[in-house]
This record gives sequence, structure tokens and C-alpha cells, in this order.
Amino acid sequence: MSVWTSGYVAELDYTHDFFCELTPALIGFSALSKGQKHSLNQPHVTYCELGCGQGFSANLLAAANPQIEFHAMDFNPAHIAGAAELAAEAQLENVHFYERSFADFEQETALPPQFDVIALHGVMSWVSRENQQRIVDFISRRLKAGGVVYVSYNSLSGWASAMPLRRILLDHAAQGSGPLDQRIDAALSYAETLAESDAGYFNDNPAAVARLKAARKMSRNYLAHELFNADWTPFHFGDLAADLGAAKLSFLGAANVMDHVTDVSVTPEQGAMLAAESDPVRRENLRDILVNEQFRADLFVKGRLPHTERGTVGAWFETPLALVCRYNGGPIKLKWRLGEISMDHSQYAPILLALKQGPMTVRSLLDQGAFGSMSWGEISRLLTLLVGGGILAPCPHIGAGLAEEEARKDSCRRFNQAICKRAEDSETLRFLASPVTGGGLAMDRFEQLFLLLHGEGEDDPMIWAETVWRILSSQGQRLQHQGRVLELPEENLAVLQARATGFAVRRLPLCKDLGLTLRVREHSDAQASAADPETQLDSTAVHRAEVAA
Repeated sequence: MSVWTSGYVAELDYTHDFFCELTPALIGFSALSKGQKHSLNQPHVTYCELGCGQGFSANLLAAANPQIEFHAMDFNPAHIAGAAELAAEAQLENVHFYERSFADFEQETALPPQFDVIALHGVMSWVSRENQQRIVDFISRRLKAGGVVYVSYNSLSGWASAMPLRRILLDHAAQGSGPLDQRIDAALSYAETLAESDAGYFNDNPAAVARLKAARKMSRNYLAHELFNADWTPFHFGDLAADLGAAKLSFLGAANVMDHVTDVSVTPEQGAMLAAESDPVRRENLRDILVNEQFRADLFVKGRLPHTERGTVGAWFETPLALVCRYNGGPIKLKWRLGEISMDHSQYAPILLALKQGPMTVRSLLDQGAFGSMSWGEISRLLTLLVGGGILAPCPHIGAGLAEEEARKDSCRRFNQAICKRAEDSETLRFLASPVTGGGLAMDRFEQLFLLLHGEGEDDPMIWAETVWRILSSQGQRLQHQGRVLELPEENLAVLQARATGFAVRRLPLCKDLGLTLRVREHSDAQASAADPETQLDSTAVHRAEVAA
């Protein structure tokens, strides 16, 4: 392994994923949910991502938030080269990528003096103790007072029983030769042999057996970065909080607002135990034990600046929300740690139906009577659940009027065009940017190609299917459907036709609502919407099919 990697995996590239928790509007909503003031809806916001990997999240967020200046770094030159190439294709001028280590990043002269947000997704657990300290030092000097840090990491409670398994895999891979993906496969096979040999560790730790089985199905690129680095630290929350406390940071709350609602996260008995613990750090340590947390995504703040009770309500009133899935009045189901969440259809249906007309603030929903006779506590709880469950999304505050709105649309259109064009050759990039939410929406390769054809003026789903099949067949690819590779052209085309029809009816209207379409001027698809028989949330596509090489 090359010296410059400092023990971090560089042989296999990191995945091209988008992590919605990094979305500025969602970070702001999480802060609001905890009663904290923030500056993310103000002009001249600066955002830094440390260890950005492929830089896909930074690029998408830059496209969806042209009013924010993004700076992102990673030590891997291949990652930074690819990120910069995509930024150039999308003509993004508000994102800047740096090939730097944590040791020398702060010496970069192009950086602004301080940032409103510093984000680290999946970094702290996978770097050395020395680099962890460098990160804390950077945050200490470069985060503005009142600024927010997003940090995600492995939690000790959920990983404790699996730590010997990780060591078994790492040690066996280190003994082998050849490409890393092959050594990962060999290490998994060796661990499976151990598990089948009546080994006491596996007999006494069924969770380790389940984790091993799950690992076999995971991407080797993901496993390489998750388990096969030289450095790997599942954190006790109190230890990480102490580290960040040295940078004057205090814990704000979980990035996922579902965890802000106690009664859907822990049992009543567990909730009483948490309520009895007055110290916020010890309370989080206890919570990790109660839920057996495996992966935490947290927000810390440099200087608590809480709203007054009246100020909190006022900030909620001014929060814009958008419906981010298709809804025609039927029941919805949300699940969290304790299983299905009990929800009153008569309470949420008027809210979702009102938002079908377009994004609006909580105040506007209140003025329209969407909340009925609910108390404010019931309203804020319900909205928090709907946002945490991915039904609603907070939207950026648009302070510059029409000009800023058009800038968002143009920026997202360029980015989405670049992503959809790449879908002609690859299924690697699976998210598009929304100017409405300031975040991303998952869209698979077929959906991207259908959207690309729609943007070029073609409205017939049958032609979409035929065109996509020509692309796949020319590359020697076939669809995999219901566990079987489809060899016959007519089989492949039939599945694509079903997918295209489903996309036109279900997903395309949502794309239009969220500003994901590629046409400069949209026309109405009322006929397609009227033909839709569904009355519930869209669950994505009619038929799931994957490309098989």
C-alpha cells in the first residue's frame, strides 16, 4: 500500500453516494427541531466537507444551493479529479475541490477564513488518532461562532461484538496477495469457514454471524473502506464529545430528526431512564446502549444560541416544506426503531394534500386550516415525523426572489443533464438535484435515461423503452429481472416498456414538482396524471430491474 495513504484504502475507489443528512436545509431543520438558531438561511453561507470521497454529495449540493459556497477536500487524487470533472461538466462555480491531507489542508490559501458548516460523513472512525486530532484542530480554528458541525461515525455499542470479526477479516486480507477485492472475498470465505467450524466466538455472538452474512452481499468498494482500513475506531459517544469539546463544540442533537421524537425511538421505560439523566453526554451514552446504536450521525454547535419559546414557533412558521413523494390521499406508513409508527390519517392527509399544490411555509399551511384543531406540540411532532420519514423535506429560504429561484433551476438543470448523460454509459450516479429542496432525489439509470429523452422533447414511453434498449444492447448488457438474466430482446424490451410507462405515470410528475426535469419550459402532463389509478404513496417503480453485465 502506498505511503501517501496513511493506511487508508486507496486501491478501490469509494462509492458515489449522496448523503441527504448533509443537505443545508435539513441541517437547519434539525437545528430548529432542537430550538437552536442558525445562519444557514442567510446570505454568504460557507460550507466545508472534510474527506469528501468522490465529491458527489458536494457537487449535488452545490448545484441545488448556488447561493452557498462549498469547499471540499480529500487526500485521494482520483476522487478529486473525478469530482472536479463533474463540476466542470455541470458548470458549477460555487464548489471548490482540493487534493489535500488533513495535515496540509489548512494551508490552502483559497479557503475562506471560517465556515458556517463543517461536515464529515464517515471520516472520524476511519482515520488515525493523529488525523482525528488534526480534524478537531481545523474545526477549532475554522468554524464560525454559532456554526454547525455534522459528523457521522461508528458507535461502540453496536460494533463491540463485531470487532473480533473485523480483525479476522483484516488480518486474513493482509496475508494475501493480489487485488484487494479478491483478498476481501478470500477473507470473507475464511471467516465463513470459521463460523461453520463451531467456533465459540460465532456461537456466542449471533450478531457477528448476521453481519458476516450481510457483508457477503455488499459492494467490495464499500467493504474496503468500511472494514479494511488500518485505522478503524467505533466511538463511545462521550469520547468523541470530549474531543470536540476541546474545539468549544457542544452536542446539539441527532442529524436524523426521527431520533428527536422519543416515543418512536425508545420504549416508555427507556424514555423514563433517559429523562432521569440530566447530563446530555451521559444521556447519549445511555441511549446508545438502549438502542444498540451502530452508526451515529450527529450535529454539534460552536456556541449554543437557543430560540425563545416564541422565537421557536416563529421560526417554525417561516419554514418552507415540500412534498417529496407522490400522494393521492391514501394512508401512509412510517417505521422507526420500535416498528410502525401510529399516525392519524385525518391529521396528516390535509397537510400532504395541501402541499400537492407546491411548497409552502408552515404559516401558510396553518392559514389554510391544514392542521385542523391540533395543538402546536402535535403539529411540530407530526411535521418532524413526516420530514424524518422522507415524506416532506424542508426547503431553502429564498431571500433573493425570482432571480435566486431561477439560478437554482438553471444550476440543477445543468447538473442533472450531466448526470443523465453519464447514464448512457454507467449506472454509478444515482441521484439528481432538486432546486425545490436544495437536496437530492434517488433516480436509477433507467429513470435518468427516460428523463433525458423527455428533456429532449420525446413524450412517448414506448420510444423511451426502445431507445434505452438500443443503448443497453449495443453495450452487450441485459436486464436482470426476478433473479434471472433476460436473454431475449423482446423480454428486455417488455420490462423496459413497463418501467417507462410506470415512470411516466408515477415518477415524472414528481420530477416536475421538484424541478428535476431537463426541459427549459414544461408542459402539462395532466392526461398521464389522470390515468394514474394509484391512491397511495408511490413506492418507486412498477418493476425493479437491474443491468446485468
